[in-house]
Amino acid sequence: MLQSELLAKVSKEAPKDEKSVNAQFLTRAGFIYKEMAGAYTYLPLGFRVLRKIENIIREEMENIGGKEILMTIFQPKSLWEETGRWSGGVGDIMYKCDDEGEIGLGPTHEEMLTDIVRHYVSSYRDLPQYIFQIQTKFRKELRAKSGLLRGREFSMKDLYSFHATKEDFLKYYKRAAAAYVKVFKRCGLSSLMTEASGGDFTKDFTHEFQVLAPGGEDTVIYCPKGHFSRNKEIAGDLRGGQKCPQCTETLKEAKSIEVGNIFPLGEKYSEAMKAYFVDKDGQRKPIIMGCYGIGPSRTMGAIVEIHHDERGIIWPKEVAPFRVHLIQIGKEKRVAKAAKDLYRSLQKQNIEVLYDDREDKTPGEKFAEADLIGIPWRAVISEKTIKKNSVELKERSKKSLRLVKINQAAKYVK
Repeated sequence: MLQSELLAKVSKEAPKDEKSVNAQFLTRAGFIYKEMAGAYTYLPLGFRVLRKIENIIREEMENIGGKEILMTIFQPKSLWEETGRWSGGVGDIMYKCDDEGEIGLGPTHEEMLTDIVRHYVSSYRDLPQYIFQIQTKFRKELRAKSGLLRGREFSMKDLYSFHATKEDFLKYYKRAAAAYVKVFKRCGLSSLMTEASGGDFTKDFTHEFQVLAPGGEDTVIYCPKGHFSRNKEIAGDLRGGQKCPQCTETLKEAKSIEVGNIFPLGEKYSEAMKAYFVDKDGQRKPIIMGCYGIGPSRTMGAIVEIHHDERGIIWPKEVAPFRVHLIQIGKEKRVAKAAKDLYRSLQKQNIEVLYDDREDKTPGEKFAEADLIGIPWRAVISEKTIKKNSVELKERSKKSLRLVKINQAAKYVK
């Protein structure tokens, strides 16, 4: 992609109405555009990152048997009345409109998918089922702030599992938890599987996946060795400085960002909506359910909160919008030719490149913008480098530079 053709332009100043690190850097670097509180447009750079996060999630959900669908955002009032959730709780944060009766815009999809499953599952032979979607959700968030971390409109991957026995559910719950750790690791995040209260969904303990971050809205009490983590809201008398319940390590307390959660739903929705199956003994029983959510947009914001310095974003390689930021310094014909040749060569080798071909920017401006955008590798072609038939390479996360022969550049950045 040519940087001269990008829709968004880099800004030197942070937006005055944004306080969070992720909102400031993503806006300044041209990844997102704020439409209103809690609602953002993903510009070309931001959309590339979001799709990469979604694809990581998609791959890992498919690896544990997930089958992807796409449901409508419209929620019939009649389904939510079956579970008693149209008014109160989650129902109160749903955007509702009139169209041949009341309709809601989906904040979550338990009722919708339970309705679908009860039409197609009748026997234990039809179970288990693992169904997921990646879709936009809407919630009346009264505290829309923190950029992509808390919005009124946001992307969500929600997976629902349907089982004949509790034992089968618990087995899958562990598989889903392991898959979540893989997702966040691939996104460059070290997550803590954290005990939390069930909220509207269940009276039992549920689990959140928290990432330690100074700008986080949650607080967790955790074991540095990874043996224990609990949300402070349900920690009771447990405090940082005490001994870990699982080992002798001293517990710590820190701010964190919730990037995912998993819930044992049990028979709550299947009982309310009469989603039954016939077991091996001919007995009619309610389906046992689980719910597993990850916010791709929230994950994107968390990545920026963790991976940045004073100059800008430092994207982990697997989610970066491009692998290489190619910068041309100078207008000389042979410099332009060398830069274009390298651009085409990298593309032919399936290496994604953002080519800064602009002639109205100084080298200092180009380098500053490259640091702000945060692509993993910066490659500079100039009169100085081509005299040695070389390109200057620098990793965004490091200070050192290296001169590499142009025909060896692809090997380094791969």
